[in-house]
Amino acid sequence: MKLVSWNVNGLRSILGKGFQNYLLETDAEIVCLQEIKARPEQVDHDFAGYHMLWNPAVKPGYSGTAILTRTKPISVANGIGRSEHDNEGRVITAEFQDFFLVNVYTPNSKRELTRLDYRTREWTPAFVSYLAGLEKRKPVIFCGDMNVAHREIDLARPKENTRNAGFTIEEREAFDQVLDAGFLDSFREFESSGGHYTWWSYQSGARERNIGWRIDYVCVSHGIRSALQSAFIQPDVPGSDHCPVGIHLA
Repeated sequence: MKLVSWNVNGLRSILGKGFQNYLLETDAEIVCLQEIKARPEQVDHDFAGYHMLWNPAVKPGYSGTAILTRTKPISVANGIGRSEHDNEGRVITAEFQDFFLVNVYTPNSKRELTRLDYRTREWTPAFVSYLAGLEKRKPVIFCGDMNVAHREIDLARPKENTRNAGFTIEEREAFDQVLDAGFLDSFREFESSGGHYTWWSYQSGARERNIGWRIDYVCVSHGIRSALQSAFIQPDVPGSDHCPVGIHLA
């Protein structure tokens, strides 16, 4: 099974940039999208062969997540069951026979770190609690834009970005808390070197020079590790400031 995750930075925008061709070429069983910035009635498109699951934000043109899946899930849930966190469309969960799939768009701490406390002290504990509840029932795969470069190896210029959003010690420790709840960073199970990024600024030709950050992840329960065959990043896929990431499962 091939699973792909991609922050598309606007679903309506990416549809005009070859997204349908990408779907055909990548031939994934499941495609998780973040930052869709749209509601179903705003997208006049038929994703043939896929069931489309939506969790748009209440605020128009903001945030939102969606899942395209060839297999109809057993159940679907939007949010994490906490009203204070669930109006931005940041989490959608699909239950399949052997696992729960959680598609997440983690809140950004913002340029002046105005949302750092919310993101690390409120959002992260609530999200970890939610994952733990699912894990009690069956293994979990969660994927998406986590808005953090976990280690220095995960961004091109760590020293210059130490107190910038996405690389504060608070955010990195918060991601430690998520992984310590029983999950593996699938990409690091196969690749230990640097230079592999999933997001690049639109400024100064950052993508062409590979001055990027790895902030998009697919993480799996320890119980799924034996089925994990490979993990990948697709930096050559255009259309967004992020690129797709994914895994192959037996």
